[in-house]
Amino acid sequence: MVISPRRVNKHLKHSFQLVVNNFLVVIAVPLTAIVVLREAAQLGPEEILSRLHGLRQVHVFLAVFLPFALATFYLMSRPRSVYLVDYSCCRPKSSCRVSIGSLVENVRFLPYLDDGGVHFMTRMLKRSGLGDQTYLHPSLHYIPPRCCLSGSRDEAEQVIFAAVDDLFAKTGISPGAIDIIVTNCSVFCPTPSLADIIVNKYQLRADIRSVHISGMGCSAGVISLEVARNLLQVAPRGARALMVSTETTSLLNYTGKNRAMLLPAALFRMGAAAVLLSTSRSVSRFRLTHIVRTLTAAQDRAYLCLSMKEDDVGETGAYLSKDLVAVAGEALTVNITAIGPLVLPPSEKLLFAISFIARKVLRRKIKLYVPDFRTAFQHFCIHSGGRAVIDAVQTSLCLSDEDVEPSRMTLHRFGNTSSSSLWYELAYMEAKRRTRKGDRVWMVGFGSGFKCNSAVWQCIRSPGNTIVGAPWADSIHLYPLNISEVG
Repeated sequence: MVISPRRVNKHLKHSFQLVVNNFLVVIAVPLTAIVVLREAAQLGPEEILSRLHGLRQVHVFLAVFLPFALATFYLMSRPRSVYLVDYSCCRPKSSCRVSIGSLVENVRFLPYLDDGGVHFMTRMLKRSGLGDQTYLHPSLHYIPPRCCLSGSRDEAEQVIFAAVDDLFAKTGISPGAIDIIVTNCSVFCPTPSLADIIVNKYQLRADIRSVHISGMGCSAGVISLEVARNLLQVAPRGARALMVSTETTSLLNYTGKNRAMLLPAALFRMGAAAVLLSTSRSVSRFRLTHIVRTLTAAQDRAYLCLSMKEDDVGETGAYLSKDLVAVAGEALTVNITAIGPLVLPPSEKLLFAISFIARKVLRRKIKLYVPDFRTAFQHFCIHSGGRAVIDAVQTSLCLSDEDVEPSRMTLHRFGNTSSSSLWYELAYMEAKRRTRKGDRVWMVGFGSGFKCNSAVWQCIRSPGNTIVGAPWADSIHLYPLNISEVG
């Protein structure tokens, strides 16, 4: 039997990982045991007993008390753990569904587009990776769209209330038990805020701590998560936080001809996620282990690649630069450099260190070793911002098609729902029954600025036989689709 070099390398790497990652068990502990047994054999039983009797009581006391005191101090001083009790993603009304075919037909009748604009939008819609079951607010179904403040408020209330209602029903938590509320929406920032709208709708307590975050783009969900975590860690033990992430598509409607500002209409769709967090482990499903945020706004190229602006004739819209994918890749590199030491096993860190040192010492253009993040995570939730973004992340991290399947299928079924997309992807994995106790999930979000934000979860309780992934309940049996079907 002939063994291919790739298979040999795979076995060698696995053996290397086994030895390095278990260094204490494989090498350090056996060597220590050998040394101790050798010394004991040389001294003999009588000498050992005499030395033990010669120890003073203070030495024994310190040997027992000091480690116990240090361990207690460490446990008391470290930040409280924050847990995910449950979450819910909105599946909008069926009357909001739009097919690619109907959108292409509508584009042909938009009065502000010339033939070039119609051709561009048609091509973008067909190549977007979105399917025929995504959702847009009814105000965008008209020709031309009828966008206004009341329509944007109606869209926000539709998706937010649907997600929060479902979350309260799943968890059995009463609205009065919520201590903290954090909301985020980048484009739509009404007064009163979305947090106030939720407080009014559900009659939340007067002493609730509320925060609304705007202008942070599609990565705002991880930012809201960090804000909620920080507030929970200084709140009384067992406190609960409600986090709601959404975006308003009706305000992204652009009535000009700038093609860089027409693109968002082909990608963004309705959606929202409601998340219940707590510092109590009981009945929780995931533990939040890390949040890493990186911002590259100091560079003009990154700062200007995604923004709300006016075109040459004064029409307002979301501008997406042609450098967006490259900027996202640079931001991801900065982020994984920060999160790698926190999550990667010793074997991957050592391989990267060796390649880095070799590059410096030999002064050659040796390619740096790209750590295998699949050794640290079992599941990946990569922001479904578009096919190009998902492709770039998959290539950068050397991920398999199965690793990015939740992102591609979420883009196809729901489109780019901005900051809530990561939760639709987690719901996809759970609807497919892929998460197990002990698994780690890496959420990666991108946003204006330019930002790349990461959150790491560890599953502490398998979903069991409960119904999960509600937004996928009517379509999970259709997925995954073949790549040709998604295109």
